[in-house]
Amino acid sequence: MTNIKIILASGSPRRKELLAQAGYDFDVCPSLSDEDLEPMAPSEYVMLLAKKKADEVCNRIIAQDVVRRVKKLPERFVVLGADTVVSLNGRILGKPYDYDDAYNTLNSLSDQTHQVYTGVCLIYVNGRAKSSSSFYEKTDVTFYPVSHDEIIQYLATNEPFDKAGSYGIQGKGGLFVKGIEGDYNNVVGLPLARVYHELEELVSEEYKNHQNK
Repeated sequence: MTNIKIILASGSPRRKELLAQAGYDFDVCPSLSDEDLEPMAPSEYVMLLAKKKADEVCNRIIAQDVVRRVKKLPERFVVLGADTVVSLNGRILGKPYDYDDAYNTLNSLSDQTHQVYTGVCLIYVNGRAKSSSSFYEKTDVTFYPVSHDEIIQYLATNEPFDKAGSYGIQGKGGLFVKGIEGDYNNVVGLPLARVYHELEELVSEEYKNHQNK
């Protein structure tokens, strides 16, 4: 594993937990970028938002603005931006606006197969040199039939309200899941295995380019 500081451009507790589980050395610096975008395909949407988040944090750090929780930043570091959405029949389902929105989202997912997209942007900074890599991962998730009472009980836990698609697969929302095809961690919020391989390749490629100069 590449021994390099990661700056997570997100305040997501799930992404922090995943990076910690993988043993990465990281700090958290949530992005301040605007997340309003025109309608587009889910894969394009998450990749563009991930890039906006990573770019904003990277530029802020390089400009030497005061960034909370980022201390003694080394010369070499990687900014990681990510965004996750749920898509049903091509329609993006983000975090719920309110109770009714969360209810309607869960009701629409009942007994259906939907897609979870996570876009990731990695920006590798080595002194004055910068290189980047962007990608997305898609996972198919199938729900059991979910009754009205089950949705009401789940909403009472308050778990759905900060999550794309109004459920958390790693929590009580996992009881609705009949099966998945793809990366489980992608549904949680970050495709860790893909991040690992993309990060290794990005750092290795930049090193080769530096050696050839």
